This record gives sequence, C-alpha cells and structure tokens, in this order.
Amino acid sequence: MNAHEHTSQRAGRYEPQIGGYRAFLPLPLPPDPPVGMSGRLGALLSEADAALGRLDGAVLTLPNPDLFVFMYVRKEAVLSSQIEGTQSTLQNLLAAEARLFDPQAPNDVDEVLNYVAAMKHGLGRLAQLPVSVRLLREIHVELMRGVRGGDLTPGELRTRQNWIGPAGCQVRDARFVPPPPEALSRTLGELERFLHSSDDMPLLVRVGLAHAQFETIHPFLDGNGRIGRLLITLLLTERGRLSRPVLYLSHHFKRYRMEYYERLQAVRDTGDWEGWLSFFLEGVTAVSRESASTAGAILRMREEMRSRITDQLGRSAANGHRTLERLFDHPLVTVAMVREWLDVTPASANNMVARLAEAGVLTEITGYARNRRFRFDPYLKLFEDGGA
Repeated sequence: MNAHEHTSQRAGRYEPQIGGYRAFLPLPLPPDPPVGMSGRLGALLSEADAALGRLDGAVLTLPNPDLFVFMYVRKEAVLSSQIEGTQSTLQNLLAAEARLFDPQAPNDVDEVLNYVAAMKHGLGRLAQLPVSVRLLREIHVELMRGVRGGDLTPGELRTRQNWIGPAGCQVRDARFVPPPPEALSRTLGELERFLHSSDDMPLLVRVGLAHAQFETIHPFLDGNGRIGRLLITLLLTERGRLSRPVLYLSHHFKRYRMEYYERLQAVRDTGDWEGWLSFFLEGVTAVSRESASTAGAILRMREEMRSRITDQLGRSAANGHRTLERLFDHPLVTVAMVREWLDVTPASANNMVARLAEAGVLTEITGYARNRRFRFDPYLKLFEDGGA
C-alpha cells in the first residue's frame, strides 16, 4: 500500500485513472476543518501582517516609488524564473532590456523578460479585471510568448494530463499528478469563487491557500509555478495590501526550494494546511523585512551618490545629477546612452561617464577600450544576492 493510501482527505483525494495512475482531485477552499489560527500560526500571521505594513510604508518614503518598484519586479522575475531552472541573472535581464548584446548571456533571458511583461500586464489589467481565471490566462500568454514551452498552447487550459517528477519520468512514476483535464473547469471555478468570497478570513491566509491550490490544480502545460507566484503579487496588490508590487517572495521559495515543494506536497498527502501556511507566512515576514531594508538602503545610497556628485563634479554636477536619476531606471549604461540622455557631444558624454566612474557611481565591466559598458554598482548590489 503506497503513501497515497494513507492520505488525509482534508485537501482532496487521489483518484484512479485509466492508465493505471492516480490523479489528485482537490476539495474546494477553505479547508474543512478550518485552518487553526490559534497559537503559533496566529503569531506568525500577526508578524507577517506587521512586516508587510512596514514594507509598504518604507517604499512610499522613496522619492519616486514607481521608479524603484521596477527593480523589485525585476528581482522577483529573476528569482521566480530561477526556481524553474533558468540561469539568467539580474544583470543579464538589464542588459537584454537595454538591448546591450552580451555573448555570454544565457539563452533563457527571454523567459525572464516575459515574466516582467506578464507581471506588468497583470498589474495593468487590475483596474478593468479582477484576479480571475481569465486574467491568469492573459498573463500566461505573455509569459510563454516565443520561449521554451511557448508551443504548449499559451493562455489555454491543458487538455491532456501533466505531472510533476524528475526529468524524463512517466506519469506512473511521478511525484505528483494534478487533476485530469476534465476536472479543471470545476476546480478553477471553485478557486475563483474562493478568491472573490467575502468573509473575515485574513488576506494573507487567503493568498497562501490560493497559491497552494493553484499549484495543485496545475492548469497549464507549462509555466504553472511562475503564474502561481505571480498570483500572490496580484492578490496583495488588488486588495490594496501592497500599494506597489515590492514583495519578491520567490526569494524565500528559492532559498528553501525543497521545503517549498515538500510543504505543498504535504497539503495534498496529509492535509497539512497549517504547515504550508507557517512556511508561507515566515516567508512573507522575512522577505518583507529584507525588502524594507532595501528601500532604506536605496534612500541612503541615493543621498550619498548625490553628495559625491555635488562635491566632485563641480560645474558638471547638474548633468551628473540628471544622469544619476536616469541610472535608477537603467543601471547598465553606455556612453552613447548618456549622450542621448543629456543631449551633449560624444566627448562630453565620455567625460561625464569618466567623472562618474571616478566618483564611484559607475563601474566599467567589459575591460574593452571601445564599446565599454558601465554598471551602477551601488544600486545593483542592493538587489543582487547578498545585498540588503
């Protein structure tokens, strides 16, 4: 008798399928019996709520929140994509956005670019469309456009069975088999009703349950993990819990990747919703604190860079400050880009970049005499692994 025979049916049940395997059919949310919010789980919720509130406040102190928020979005895109096996880094993404050719860049950077586009599309649509299956299908089109898996019906719910397991494994050997295609309409409809239900369930608990349920349903042939993680950001933004999408929770999921998968599987196998929610809420607290710390570090670093430019650039300081503000949106830069921003001669742009490099604002990263590329190191280090 395998482990599935012993499963608690609180989250759903494994049903035999033609072909000799079992697929999981989730029960509608919320769980029954209800999630126990007393004791440790209640304390974790209070902590996560407070940390999320401090993060939202910290971001609003930034001089131009929308400008800085885009780096948080990029960070989440890189990390969520890395969970799925991509190799591209934040610097690879920025180079691709700036159309700076990099022969060493991994060929999966387009997948990260698509994640950014998918998140922007979803956030932009929230004014017209609630978080719903329709919105997730639209986002899926953006995510899968022109990349690996892009031939697997972007935006369409799957019409054949998928499964989760080691590369090359067959459905009978899979670690987990999601619901069969004919159950998708029912299970997604139930999930959507849960998202829109009006009760007194704490929002973070609702979001945590919804993410796990979406990953269990696995409605697309590819991209389910990334769409499920986007769902977290969309729900928190839609409900006004975050005024800007600055929670890169994939940092927590990537750091504890095996526990992430094990906690989701324990929900299916033993109905351990409390274990999953504890892991989820711990992640919200940890990442909110890190993200808020990053916001504070951005403010301090910006003031330091402005002081250096004022002190060291003399009559060129005004153009130095103009360049600095553009660097927050374009942290990888060439002399040609600076020339365009300032509308100056090539010699003047070259001089400006050299002065900013001397001041420690820019760092040359190619080692070339021509076609040089510079990065806004003090800023990027705040978002790269090991930063604040």
